[in-house]
Amino acid sequence: MSFDSLGLSETVLKGIREMGYEDPTPIQLHGIPLILSGKDVIGSAQTGTGKTAAFGLPILTRLDKPAQQPRALILEPTRELASQVETAIQDFSKFSKLRTTVLYGGVKYGRQTDALKAGTDIIVATPGRLLDHLSQKNTTLKHLEYLVLDEADRMLDMGFYDDIMKISNTLPKNRQTLLFSATMPPKIRELANKLLKNPESISLSISKPAKGIM
Repeated sequence: MSFDSLGLSETVLKGIREMGYEDPTPIQLHGIPLILSGKDVIGSAQTGTGKTAAFGLPILTRLDKPAQQPRALILEPTRELASQVETAIQDFSKFSKLRTTVLYGGVKYGRQTDALKAGTDIIVATPGRLLDHLSQKNTTLKHLEYLVLDEADRMLDMGFYDDIMKISNTLPKNRQTLLFSATMPPKIRELANKLLKNPESISLSISKPAKGIM
């Protein structure tokens, strides 16, 4: 089965073709239709199995056109992962007018603040830096439609549980939430029970990583 058969927009498909990808990985094959249908999803998948595209492509398809406020938030545990995912989303959305902003610590606030105030559709962020921007009122998440918790087990290992809950309390209740984790310990299940509604589960932890795809 090809990407063309999964219900993605032509704009997104054009970005996929530009990047040279032809066949979806298992996590993409199972995840994209579920996410496009509006369901909350728990995905058990390792880094390198293509999960960034699994959640990024359907979110880009459903966002479609730019708006004035952030509508999608992707939380990552580290600066490096946030940067990688932001780059992938930029590549996937190359032929759209959707805007993506990355927020992480270890750098000054100026450029990030300017990007938020200029307007963005998608925020990729580490939890602590996002809370800093929210406390400074540099952005609002009251129009958010999509929340992605990526590498959720790593975020909890790094002590971000309370930050995630603080962020979730600022979000609309009527949203789609997606959680991806390489492992599913009890604390992840607890988090999922609090944040997701009747989620569909995809378990592909042993999927073979796809060369070159996020």
